[in-house]
Amino acid sequence: MQTLSPLPAHLSDSDLVAAVKKLLRREHEATAQLVAYLGELDERRLYLAEGYSSLFKYCTDELSMSEDETFFRIHAARTARRFPAILDMLAAGSIHLTMVRLISSHLTADNAGDLFAAVAGKSKREVEHYVASRFPQVGPPDSVRKLPKPKLAAPPALMPLVAAPAEVKRVVPVPAQAPPRPPIVAPVSAERYKIALTINASIRAKLQKAQDLLRHANPSGDLAVVFDRALTLLVADLEKKKCAETERPRPARESTPGSRHIPAAVRRAVWRRDGGRCAFVSKTGRRCDSRALLEFHHVVPFAVGGPATVDSIELRCRAHNGYESEQFFGRRADAVREGTAPYRRPAPSRSGPSPTASATVPT
Repeated sequence: MQTLSPLPAHLSDSDLVAAVKKLLRREHEATAQLVAYLGELDERRLYLAEGYSSLFKYCTDELSMSEDETFFRIHAARTARRFPAILDMLAAGSIHLTMVRLISSHLTADNAGDLFAAVAGKSKREVEHYVASRFPQVGPPDSVRKLPKPKLAAPPALMPLVAAPAEVKRVVPVPAQAPPRPPIVAPVSAERYKIALTINASIRAKLQKAQDLLRHANPSGDLAVVFDRALTLLVADLEKKKCAETERPRPARESTPGSRHIPAAVRRAVWRRDGGRCAFVSKTGRRCDSRALLEFHHVVPFAVGGPATVDSIELRCRAHNGYESEQFFGRRADAVREGTAPYRRPAPSRSGPSPTASATVPT
């Protein structure tokens, strides 16, 4: 690991100021270059081959970037793919990553030059005011909500005749392809988490009813107990629908030849074997850890005769299911249609990715 040089206590005041400015220029240039490279990595979707379901996961897990810096850099990288001038401005320090996010949803081919010129060198607050004045938005609908009382209330004699409006946070629309913001889940100890959420009156009524119905087993009405009981039932219901999980399975039925139907026994066995997690493994041995949007993947593609058996079905997240389909059919579509593409059954992905091999594809 490279170590930093000693603290610059020996520098004179003028030398220290000059050094800080020089380092800042280097940081701007490095940021612009990183954003450009992330954009190309994203365009090629190389994170999929590395065993990650998204560029966001690749940056946070593989590159050890924080969630916030990942969010802003990916957003800038995808915006710069449409407007490459952003990279030069980042390198020059005339705009920053937050500024890119503020203006990205308003950029068009017609206004990009004027918009870049208008915000260059401005502060975040100045850009916010500029965007709000040039691209005014319809105000949010009226709402009524219960707020906590302030800790220090002003004396009645000092209260204004017209109450000041509550602080409003302007929300900048984020493009659909922007990475997700981190969830609001904060650990408070090794085994406990604090979750903050906003619910409507209907959900609150259901929550209160559940508390009342559970008072015999949960006299204090502890919400953690209510959520645990509710989520246990929800997960069981979803597993029953998704992977045919049941305590009393019926005798397995053979699938009809040529049918895409995957028998319940096969789905159940595959889900348990793969642990309810994407089974794609990269060339470096890194297994994707995604548990969301899981799909049943034919190791031997169904289109070339892959059977719906436990050995031929594995779990894939949607991203890796599509990736492996593109890897196979993207290069071999013509050969598959003609029945001449070389193919053999790939090795199970739990010990490595599906390799390309040689035999004849059945027609």
